[in-house]
Amino acid sequence: MEKWNLVIDVELCENCNNCVLSTKDEHVGNEFEGYSAPAAEEGAELISITRNVRGQAPVVDTAYLVSMCNHCDNPPCKKVGGDAVQKRDDGIVIMDPVKAKGREDIARSCPYGAIVWNGQRQLPQSWYFDAHLLDQGWSKPRCVQSCPTGALEAIRVTDSDMRKRVDEENLQVLKPELKTMPRVYYRNLYRYTECFIGGTVTTSVEGVQECVQGAQVTLFQRDRQLGETETDAFGEFKLDKLPPGSGAYTVLIAHAEHGKSSVETKLDESLYLGEIKLM
Repeated sequence: MEKWNLVIDVELCENCNNCVLSTKDEHVGNEFEGYSAPAAEEGAELISITRNVRGQAPVVDTAYLVSMCNHCDNPPCKKVGGDAVQKRDDGIVIMDPVKAKGREDIARSCPYGAIVWNGQRQLPQSWYFDAHLLDQGWSKPRCVQSCPTGALEAIRVTDSDMRKRVDEENLQVLKPELKTMPRVYYRNLYRYTECFIGGTVTTSVEGVQECVQGAQVTLFQRDRQLGETETDAFGEFKLDKLPPGSGAYTVLIAHAEHGKSSVETKLDESLYLGEIKLM
């Protein structure tokens, strides 16, 4: 049976907030019988975006993480909420707006913080994949429809086809250690969760300090090579996808014309090593 999944590309999100605003426009003040009561005008959003800035100038980047209900196949909210929470055959999780009345414990049960508490209506509420629209024949939820960069993609496929895609595209889920089996997947999640080591390589040419393009940069940890890259036209490099707080590293830089250099460093969070001079 085909089920709904959402794929979010962290690298493509530009924080335009269209997904947040379109979802708010759809749900605030609107009741969809059998699906949801009107969402709150103020307070936490059904879809949220958080920012992560990595590194220090000039080697720095910013990533945005779109988050919402993960439509888990093993949903903690269902364990707490019982028949107030429905897990549909197509993978979508919906909270019954009548049976969930007053059940703030359902909101607290979500380890992702994706269920918001509507204090005015005394209801737990979440983004339920705009199931009321999909059931009318829409091909995608409004948040996906409104995304100008294609960062959000709604997919309805069998579980086996989705597992194949997850493997082929190296998709990840949030907090996999919880074993909730989310149906919201992320591409390029490392941009938000992992760290890099960067730097700028220079050399002296006839007394003038110049950027070195094409220098080979290799990363080692305890004599084990972890990655390599080359400096760009500005002499800058970035060695990415490193766990935060992962300890000591050695960065070796080499260029056929300008010599070698190495730097010992310790990584807590994304790190800019500054200017590294080749002799």
